[in-house]
Amino acid sequence: MSILKTKIDYTLFERYDKEYFIQNRIVPIYEDSISLKVAICKSSKIDKIKDDFVKIVNFIEEKESDILFILANIEKRVTLYKAAFKSLSSNNDEKFTSYFLDELILYSIEQRASDIHIEKYQDLCLFKFRVDGRLRIFFSFGSELFRVFSSFVKLISNLDMTQVRLALDGRFSREINNIKYDFRLSTMPTIEAESIVLRVLDNKNIDKRLDDLGLTKNIYDELKDVLKLTQGLILISGPTGSGKTTTLYSILKELNSDEKKIITVEDPIEYKINSINQVPINNKVGLSFELVLKNILRQDPDIIFIGEIRDKFSLDVALQASLTGHLVLASIHSSNSIETITRLIDLKADPFLISTTLKAVMAQRLVLIHCKKCEDGCIDCNFTKFYDRSSIAEILRVDEEISSLIFNKASFNELKNCLRKRDYKTMLDDGKQKVENGITTLEEVYKVINY
Repeated sequence: MSILKTKIDYTLFERYDKEYFIQNRIVPIYEDSISLKVAICKSSKIDKIKDDFVKIVNFIEEKESDILFILANIEKRVTLYKAAFKSLSSNNDEKFTSYFLDELILYSIEQRASDIHIEKYQDLCLFKFRVDGRLRIFFSFGSELFRVFSSFVKLISNLDMTQVRLALDGRFSREINNIKYDFRLSTMPTIEAESIVLRVLDNKNIDKRLDDLGLTKNIYDELKDVLKLTQGLILISGPTGSGKTTTLYSILKELNSDEKKIITVEDPIEYKINSINQVPINNKVGLSFELVLKNILRQDPDIIFIGEIRDKFSLDVALQASLTGHLVLASIHSSNSIETITRLIDLKADPFLISTTLKAVMAQRLVLIHCKKCEDGCIDCNFTKFYDRSSIAEILRVDEEISSLIFNKASFNELKNCLRKRDYKTMLDDGKQKVENGITTLEEVYKVINY
């Protein structure tokens, strides 16, 4: 079992010489009156360790990157471990659990985590961070912490602490060092215990401009040209986690001005944009997606942002709004630009409306990019060799030929053959260009593109 799934007694770093362990790349795990159990890797210096400790030293070998990962932020790990211990031994004194949560939040922000996952695994409570789209175990504590933590985050989210058999959703904010942090809480019952996920509602991504997305110049220039349109439908496509929301918010910020009324329909609204009218869907009070879309044109908007084209109804509203002189932006789940068009046709919308109003489709993915500070892994990239992500994309402009094919309900292959003849640049082409430029690897490109 990986050391990341091992319960480590972090007080050992204080009981002995912390610098000794760091310099020799050794992680102490557990000790009793007779022995000390330690984790080592191929680069650990263990020649003198048996002489340096009075006890019997037992070794287990682990991956070098995992050992370095644990040692890199050892002060934070010791702090969290002690806070967790106090939380469990405090007779339900919530201030210790509150302190633990605040320290956890600060560390997750430092690590650029988008989500914090808390799971019960055998006798462990695992804390995983999703960083740059990848989930990794950052801490392992005793399983008894899970119940305490679950109850506390439900309490501050105004949810029923005793409810563990139903999925729950809530939100909470924490003010730490005079900075406010917002989170969305989701719990889901599993066969073992609950699965808890905290979504970090960090405005850094939403504050990105178009030129911060990492788009190659030809894609960036094409998108800027598309955004000169004043009416029609523009779609951003891709699977969950492909950066669609960040791109759409960047587009909204690009288009935002005092002379334009922009209305968004979102479920839920996670980020507030100044001077844009954002409508939150609330089915509990009857403010449904359908009701908002039926009435949205009465608000005299210039630009409409529909969070997602999810069915024929939302597509029909988007098409009608586009037809009546509005610029409509929306996201849609599909693999690429061609599949986006065939999906619209499959939704049984009027082919004439689609061919007339659809102006452009941008399909995208996010790929990991090389850490600029190292070659073999460092503390900044958590010894993964990658830091941050960049967009790879393709843009399909709907011209007369494509419009005619849509009107005639062309198949995927017909559309593909048409684009092949005109040497259309796909996401894969864009990804390979980034590989040639030394930004990412071919392996990372193929991980996110499935064609």
